[in-house]
Amino acid sequence: MPRSTRKPLFIGMSAIALLFSGRAVAQTDTEIALTQIGHLLDDALFFSDKYVTPATDAAVYQSSSGWVNSPKAKGLFEVTFGLHANVFFTPQRDRTFKIQNSDFSFFQLEEGTEATVPTSLGSDQQVYLVGTLGDSPVRLETPEGIDMQTVAYPYLQGSIGLWYDTELIAKYSTRVKLKKSNYQVYGVGLKHTFSRYFKGLKENNIHLSVMAGYSNEEVSFNFLDVKTDYGTLGIDEITGHVDTWQFQMNGSKEFGRWEAMGGFIVNTSDIKYNVSGPKGTIEDLLPFQKILNKRLEEIYKTKVNYIGEASLRYTIGNFNVQTILAFGKFVNTNISLQYTFNNKQQTQEL
Repeated sequence: MPRSTRKPLFIGMSAIALLFSGRAVAQTDTEIALTQIGHLLDDALFFSDKYVTPATDAAVYQSSSGWVNSPKAKGLFEVTFGLHANVFFTPQRDRTFKIQNSDFSFFQLEEGTEATVPTSLGSDQQVYLVGTLGDSPVRLETPEGIDMQTVAYPYLQGSIGLWYDTELIAKYSTRVKLKKSNYQVYGVGLKHTFSRYFKGLKENNIHLSVMAGYSNEEVSFNFLDVKTDYGTLGIDEITGHVDTWQFQMNGSKEFGRWEAMGGFIVNTSDIKYNVSGPKGTIEDLLPFQKILNKRLEEIYKTKVNYIGEASLRYTIGNFNVQTILAFGKFVNTNISLQYTFNNKQQTQEL
């Protein structure tokens, strides 16, 4: 990845003086320390982007599939409630990245000049990075990945039929604890069945719909545990925040109790990052976490995804069992058990 343009880091000379309080340092030493802190932040920014971006890309796929249970119109105020299990397959190509000494301005590899390290989706393999802050050595292990080939988590989804063959959809999961990470998603959408305008389609049990929705995903990972003689830096956890706007079209055909569905999804996601968790002890001298979060704005990004979707649904009375496969850059599966509360009021032809 090309290195981002390095912006000068402004830290008040008074803060640096505090950082080195109790030590006899010359003006030159203070200037060197200022430069070193700027370089350390540059390295943290570089590593953050490489490490967490695959997870935020994956989060988009995890939240994108399973919105539409069926393009078929619901009855007015008919409610469906479902328990979904989402299973994401972590691709091999996004589990590691290479680093070399030339990538860093503060740290260097303790052994060798280059290494392969895990992304947030990768293994628990680690290497040591070393540097010097002032006259004090700094040594840390690179962060581990989740070390899981598949990532599974549950969430709840409900929908209610409205007027004009429109449907309100909502999904929510509590903060799910995964291996070395946490994940949470919530969202809301509107679906409209436009096959209502084509009488022949309905007579042949063919249904077409469009859906627009918004979802928010948060995924967090254990990050860099950096200890120095001046205190811990407080960047033990990094969180990706993903705001996704989604549009999709779906079509289906009913065969008795079975319904086969296909769809196409396009979405755009605004991705932001911040280091979180307890602040480091260095905060008594320098607001390091705040400074790094400001620098992380340099790697904010917007991404557009095009995703295909295939599904098979089986109805048993008021229950439905459904499997969905979403595919594109990643592969994501969704399995759900749904229950429909039949409404006595029939869908009103409007």
